[in-house]
Amino acid sequence: MLELPDYPWNQLAPYRELAAKHPGGVVDLSIGTPIDDTPQLIQDALHQAANSHGYPTTQGTEEVRQAIIDWFARRRNVSGLGLEDVMPTVGSKEMVAWLPLFLGIGPGDIVVRPKIAYPTYDIGAQLVGATPIATDDLDSLSAAERAKVKLIWVNSPGNPTGKVRSVEQLRQVVDTARELGAVVASDECYAELGWDQYEGQVPSILDARVNGGNLDDLFALYSLSKQSNLAGYRAAFIAGAPNLMPTLVNSRKHAGMIVPGPIQHAMVVALNDDVHVTVQRDIYRARRAALRPALENFGLEIEDSVAGLYLWCTEGKPSFTTIQRLAELGIVAGPGVFYGTHGEQHVRVALTASDERIAAAVERLNSSVNR
Repeated sequence: MLELPDYPWNQLAPYRELAAKHPGGVVDLSIGTPIDDTPQLIQDALHQAANSHGYPTTQGTEEVRQAIIDWFARRRNVSGLGLEDVMPTVGSKEMVAWLPLFLGIGPGDIVVRPKIAYPTYDIGAQLVGATPIATDDLDSLSAAERAKVKLIWVNSPGNPTGKVRSVEQLRQVVDTARELGAVVASDECYAELGWDQYEGQVPSILDARVNGGNLDDLFALYSLSKQSNLAGYRAAFIAGAPNLMPTLVNSRKHAGMIVPGPIQHAMVVALNDDVHVTVQRDIYRARRAALRPALENFGLEIEDSVAGLYLWCTEGKPSFTTIQRLAELGIVAGPGVFYGTHGEQHVRVALTASDERIAAAVERLNSSVNR
């Protein structure tokens, strides 16, 4: 039987219990699950497609694939995608976990992921017996390691750091990957949530400025969970790599990994409407603007955090020391150590709480300093 690491979030149980004792109740800023309503036009679309008596197709309807292509062109400066180059997926985590398997990666191969990263990149490598290596600098790999690299994960905007890679940085990754004969998979699910100079300016691995117009061996993953509050729909997609997509589609057909028909229809409506995304982004912007100075007032330094739904914070102490301090105020955050050893002195604070709960956190953080 395959033995994977224990699910890390279970370690938060005692801190949740401590936070629950606060007379004002818990403010849970640990998990980035959307709490705002799914937009009504998307709910209506789901209802309209409820009479779904036939099997959906694995690669998706032509309608949903065209909506994905149009969204990439309109929102991500990506052209050149064809209907055969995109596919809806059952959330983006499905593809993060199973892409190494579908690419034929196995023992003796190396999967590179960011040094501070979502744990599932490692899990996907472990599921196939490959070796995950955490680095942000491909030049740091030894000659022996470089010869074994089969897949390079990019996460921009990053979870948990909120860091964005520039066009130039992404181009360097692509150039090196092509030297190595490796596939690049770019997890871009926070791309519509860029802040300040990155609003509307988060580059994609599929942007011609990055890849010179050649999409071979380059995948982009995206999820509607964050931008459209569709986490419960498991609505996501993968695009690019026209040389690999047919095999990927075929493998998922055999595995029965299909996005339900009504969800595909709801995705079309979500992808074709930018208004609800702007509304949601403004909600998160206001929460971020309220929470950031309060955390700084509490003594935390905010690093990166230029995109996405999190504030990446440190006071130069072990993660759980800061988690304890916050729990005493009834606030639950995410330990940075869950994302790798380079995050062991950080915490991740999510913006995914109601305005009332964010206001409660701000009041508690500020009041604790003024006592």
